[in-house]
Amino acid sequence: MRILKYLFLLLLLSFVALSIFVATQKGDFTVERSQIINSPKSTVFNFVNDYRNWEDFSSWVLDDPAMQIRYAIKTTGPGANFSWEGKESSGDIMTLSVKENDSIVQKMNLDGTSSSVLWSFKDTIGGTKVTWKNTGKMSFTMKVYSTFNGGIHKIMEEMYEKSLANLDKNLDFEINTHTVKVNGLVKKLGTFYLRQTFTSEISKVTKNSQIVFPKIIAFCKQNNIELNGKPFIIYHTYDTVNGLTKLSFCIPIKNQILTSSGSDILTGKMEPFDAIKTTLTGDYSHTKKALDKAKTHINTNRITLDPTFSHVENFTISKTEIKNPSKWVTEIYYPIQPKAIPVIPAKVFTTTVPKTAEAIKTPAPIINKEEEESEF
Repeated sequence: MRILKYLFLLLLLSFVALSIFVATQKGDFTVERSQIINSPKSTVFNFVNDYRNWEDFSSWVLDDPAMQIRYAIKTTGPGANFSWEGKESSGDIMTLSVKENDSIVQKMNLDGTSSSVLWSFKDTIGGTKVTWKNTGKMSFTMKVYSTFNGGIHKIMEEMYEKSLANLDKNLDFEINTHTVKVNGLVKKLGTFYLRQTFTSEISKVTKNSQIVFPKIIAFCKQNNIELNGKPFIIYHTYDTVNGLTKLSFCIPIKNQILTSSGSDILTGKMEPFDAIKTTLTGDYSHTKKALDKAKTHINTNRITLDPTFSHVENFTISKTEIKNPSKWVTEIYYPIQPKAIPVIPAKVFTTTVPKTAEAIKTPAPIINKEEEESEF
């Protein structure tokens, strides 16, 4: 019995000693890892900036298939956040600030350890150099965990290296896999729509669409307006020299409505028109290739465009329906001038009436007053 007491006392002293040792360990840490990603800087930035893509490259998520992930309403830009809870870890992360195509500043909580996260994106030979830096102070729980797993640097460095490798592999396939097909002459159907119109830099159209489309859709929901298809953009002008476009972000609706005076959301109606259709399957970064291929087809076949507007992009399958960029479908329509229907002159027939025959008088037509007053 006395031996058991000594053993218990020894274990207690060992536990106290270990606790003191762990508690007195340096808690501050800085972990930094970099990798060259084989994709354009803007593409990598936009992918990392959207938390819905993180489950495709984050090693701690991929290593735990049963992990529960919760997304906030906003998943891109300042204020965006998401959280996770799994067998090995739980935590959350929030975006504090963003510098377009340059850097992202975040705050992360991992198992009670709070840290500051900085992403930086730099153009380099072979693609984009991505640097992922984490600076923080370990909680007691994290100190214990890291003590028995090789230290905080080993844990996080392995996690970051695997995640960056996954990011490169994922982007290389998802972003670069695409097809462009010129479908040829079609009749584009008309529709009523709600729109927001302004001038934008061509390079920022995708970013602006992520802000404007949800705004118009929310307006429809609030006012019980029935939708009539997928979002589309009307490019009224498309100035590639100065990189500017005047455009309307449009949400098709079933019936025509009137919006209040002074509203930034206005109504419109698209009439059916003949068009050259081109289909892009893949990430929006390949839109220029689709436009160029469509223009080549138009010039080769000497097709005359209708100058009413530049073109329409219809988002048949978008990131709101499926997160894989390789499966997004965008239909592009260039309006063309309808072929004129030739007017065939009527043939004139003359009939010789014998002088002895009595001329037949045709009674004057009876005119319906309602038809007479109609515009048609």
